[in-house]
Amino acid sequence: MKAYFDERQLGHKPEVYYRGGAPMPHPEQPERAILIRDMLLANGFPVEAPDDFGLDPIKAVHDPDYVDFFADAHARFLAEAPQGALGIPTRHPGTRRGRCPTDINGAMGWWMTDTSTPLTDNTFEAIYWSAQTAISAAKEVMDGARASYGLSRPPGHHAMTDCANGFCFYNNAAIAAHHMRGKWDRLALLDVDVHTGNGSMDILYDRGDIFFCSLHPDPAVYPTFYLGYADETGENDGAGKTRNEVLNMGDGEPEVMAALDRGIAAIQDFGAEALVISLGFDMAADDPLAAVNVYPDGFAEMARRIAAMNLPTVLIQEGGYLGPSLRTNAEAFLTTFRDSL
Repeated sequence: MKAYFDERQLGHKPEVYYRGGAPMPHPEQPERAILIRDMLLANGFPVEAPDDFGLDPIKAVHDPDYVDFFADAHARFLAEAPQGALGIPTRHPGTRRGRCPTDINGAMGWWMTDTSTPLTDNTFEAIYWSAQTAISAAKEVMDGARASYGLSRPPGHHAMTDCANGFCFYNNAAIAAHHMRGKWDRLALLDVDVHTGNGSMDILYDRGDIFFCSLHPDPAVYPTFYLGYADETGENDGAGKTRNEVLNMGDGEPEVMAALDRGIAAIQDFGAEALVISLGFDMAADDPLAAVNVYPDGFAEMARRIAAMNLPTVLIQEGGYLGPSLRTNAEAFLTTFRDSL
């Protein structure tokens, strides 16, 4: 199973974000990707740089103006910001009516929903190559591979059609899934990151061609808040094509596996011909953003159950932060998945 990664993804280096009004060290650090990359190499995975597919596949799922905003956003911010200011939005529209302002501070608030997606020197380069990594992994499977893995960083599953959210800028998994529609008519995107895949849900909610399922704790008591409830099942062509498997905070492996089995059954009932996985290792019991309790053997079992679906599968990295077991969990899932093909 081939993996894709580009060193330029390490250029986004956020320092802090604000949680509950207080500055916190930002958990989405380059080191998490380095750790997983080194694990891949140690376990014999071929790791290749992605090809460059340009912006068109990204704009196929995101508002084109939103995509283009990031190309020079940090330079514009620096031109106006006081010395030492952080590239985070401080103004937000009360509603999404109106238009994106020309002022960089207003534009940041228009396109960025929270403080967790700060602009740094190389943010655009990092998010661009994170998306290219996902597209290259998709292309590998479209060309006949049984599976591939995109080590996309920064992650993507919180990025909505036209706004950044929750560490995420471009929605790598949704971009990959849409790109794969060039070969298959019916796909599924299964999100096993511990947080709601709210961005993917926003992008896919009215589509009937890509089934979306997310496993996560109750969003009412967890930071995504606004999307991911069990009664949200899609609309228009997408009616019945969204499934939220809502866990309880502190659930263990039996509850997680039961939710995964229900999600797999729904995907099979949908008749998906290929599969994209938003792969988060933050379901780990000791993850810095822990909410449920999965251990290395549990990640291995998740991998076996997903591989047993026997679908062409693209794995796209989402969360999983610098806790004690990140490397072990990534190794357990990815080697088990590879060996189960």
